[in-house]
Amino acid sequence: FTLEVQEGRLVTALAFTKNFSMIIAAVLAITLDPAIRLLFTRMDRFRFRPRWLAGLTNAVLVGKIHKEENHPISRPLMKIYHPIVNLVLRHQWLTITAAVLLVALTVPVFNQLGSEFMPSLDEGALLYMPTTLPGISVTEAQKLLQVQDKIIKTFPEVERVFGKAGRAETATDPAPFSMMETVITLKSPAQWPKVPRWYSDWAPDGLQDVLRRAWPDHKSTQELIYGPGGLNETIQIPGVTNAWTMPVKARLDMLTTGVRTPVGIKILGPDLNKIQELGQQIEKALKNVPGTTSVFAERTAGGYFIDFVLKRDEMARYGLTVKQVELAVTSAIGGENITTTVEGRERYPVNVRYMRDYRSSIDRLKRTLVATMDGTQIPMGQIADIKLLSGPGMIRDENGRLSGYVYVDLGDRDVGGYVAEAKQVVQDKVQLPVGYTLVWSGQYEFMQRVSERLMFVIPITLFIIFLLIYFNTGSAAKTLIIFLAVPFSAVGAVWFLHFLGYNMSIAVWVGLIALMGVDAETGVFMLLYLDLAYYGMRDKGLMKSREQLREAIVEGAVKRLRPKFMTVAVMFTGLVPIMWSTGTGSDVMKRIAAPMVGGIFTSFIMELLVYPAIYEIWRWYFYVRKESGESRESNLLINAE
Repeated sequence: FTLEVQEGRLVTALAFTKNFSMIIAAVLAITLDPAIRLLFTRMDRFRFRPRWLAGLTNAVLVGKIHKEENHPISRPLMKIYHPIVNLVLRHQWLTITAAVLLVALTVPVFNQLGSEFMPSLDEGALLYMPTTLPGISVTEAQKLLQVQDKIIKTFPEVERVFGKAGRAETATDPAPFSMMETVITLKSPAQWPKVPRWYSDWAPDGLQDVLRRAWPDHKSTQELIYGPGGLNETIQIPGVTNAWTMPVKARLDMLTTGVRTPVGIKILGPDLNKIQELGQQIEKALKNVPGTTSVFAERTAGGYFIDFVLKRDEMARYGLTVKQVELAVTSAIGGENITTTVEGRERYPVNVRYMRDYRSSIDRLKRTLVATMDGTQIPMGQIADIKLLSGPGMIRDENGRLSGYVYVDLGDRDVGGYVAEAKQVVQDKVQLPVGYTLVWSGQYEFMQRVSERLMFVIPITLFIIFLLIYFNTGSAAKTLIIFLAVPFSAVGAVWFLHFLGYNMSIAVWVGLIALMGVDAETGVFMLLYLDLAYYGMRDKGLMKSREQLREAIVEGAVKRLRPKFMTVAVMFTGLVPIMWSTGTGSDVMKRIAAPMVGGIFTSFIMELLVYPAIYEIWRWYFYVRKESGESRESNLLINAE
C-alpha cells in the first residue's frame, strides 16, 4: 500500500484482494465454520435397512475420528520425520551451526542477483526507435524506413510493421526526422517457429503441451530481439543506432523521464556545444561496457540551417523591402498554404512552392527570382548571401539548465548492475568540467526512487510483524525464535530466484514482504504445538529431566506434523499455478510468487529441523534445568529436616 506511481498501480489491487480475502476468511473461520461443524458433524451411526444402504450412508455422513498414528496422511509423514527429529535433538548445536552456514552461503548468491525496476509486460508488440544523425532529408528518411520495414517483415514472428518519421504539428511529440518509430505487431507465440527442446523428439503432443509451459519451444521476445540472428543483429545500418522497447512502455517512460531506453544519461550545463562534446565522450566510453547493445548521444548542436543574410544596400537599389524578400523566401522555398481541399471528412492543406530541383542546393537557391515593384525579376544571390550553418536543432531545458541526453539500450543485462559499472567507466574516462552534472535516468531513476521507499517500508513492516507476534505470544524470546523463519525462508527464496534467473525487482520485493507474514504464520504454528506439548507434560509433573523435555518436543513436533504440512501444502496449491501461467502480466505475477514458493519450502524444512533444537536449548537452560534444580534442593531440605 505504500508503493506509488507505476509499481503502486500494479500491486495495490493485489494488496486489496489479499487483505479482503484474509479478513473475510478470518470472520468465516470463527462464525460460519463452527456452525457448519455442529450442523453436519454426526457421531451416532444410522441404523436402518437395508444394511448396505445404512453402511453407505454412515460412510458419507457419519464422521470417524482417527488417531494421529493411524491417519493415512500422518502415518507416513511421522514415520519419516520421527527419526530425523531424534537425530536433530541429539546433535542440536551441529544442526543450528549447519543452518547458520546455509544462511551465510546464501548471501553471496543474493549479491549475484541482478536488479531491475519491474519485469517488462509483454505487450505482444515491439517499438523500434532507431536514431540517426541530424540533418537527414525527407527522401532519405523515407528510404530508410522502407528498408527497415522490409527487413523486419521477413521475420516469421512478425505480423505487421508500420514506421513513421517526423512529427505532426503538435508540441506533444517533438520528434525530428532523425528519430524514427516503427511499431511491430507480433503473431501469437503459438504461431512462431518451433525451437527444438529436450522433450521435442520423444514426448507425445499431450505431454509437450504441459512441458512447453515450463520450457517454451519457441524463442522468447528477448531472444527475438537480441539473440543470434535476431532483429538487432539483422538490422545493422551504418549511421543508425538501434533502440528496442514496447509501445505502451515507451510512452510511459518518455512521459515520466523523457528517456525511451532502459538507461539514459542527462547532461546538464550552460553550453550546448560542450554538452554535445561530453555526450560523444560518454558514448565512446560506454560502447565497450558489457551489456551495451547500443548507445547514442544526442547531437544537441548538430542541426543544419540555411541562413539568408540580406544585403540592404542592394535591396534599396531595386526598391525592395525586407518584408518582400522574406515573403519570397517563405513562399518560394518554404512553401505557403493557399487553400484547403475537402475530401469527405478529411481536410488537406494545399501548399505551393518551387519544385525540388529549383531549391535543392545553395547555387539553385541563389537563382531564386524576387519580383520588384516594376515587375523586374532579381536573383536572390544578388540581394542576399546564403550560407549553410549548424546549430541546435532542438533545445532541451531541465531544472532551469540546458540539457542533452545519451540513450543506452541494454541486452540481457540487469539495469542496476549495468549502471554501477557504467558509472565507474564514465568517472574514469570522462572529465566533467565545473558547472556540468550527470543525471542517470530511465528505469534506473525509478529503481532509485523505489529503493529509497523500501528502505523505509521494510523495517516498518518487520517491526509491525514483531509487535503482532509479541502481542500473540507475550514473550520476547518466542518472538525472536519465530523471527528466525525470516532468514530460513530467505534461503529458499534467493536460491529459487537464482535458479529461475530472475533479477531483484519491485515485484520480487512485494513477494518477499508477503513471505514475511507467511513465515510468521508457520512459525507461530510450530511454536504453538511445541508449547502445548511442553505445558501438557509439565502440568502432569513430568518435566523433571532433559529426556522428558525431548519427549515433549517430539510429541509436539511429530504428532502435530499433519496440520503444519497441510498449511504449507495449501499455500503451495495456491501459488504453483501462478508459476505455471503464461501471457501478459504473468512475468510480474511469477516474480511475486517465486520468492514465496521457494521461501515457504525452505522455511518449512528448516522449521521442522531447527526449531526443535532451538526450543530444547531455550527451555532447558532457562526453565527446566532451573526448575529441576530447585525441586532437588527442596527435596534435600525436606530430607534433612
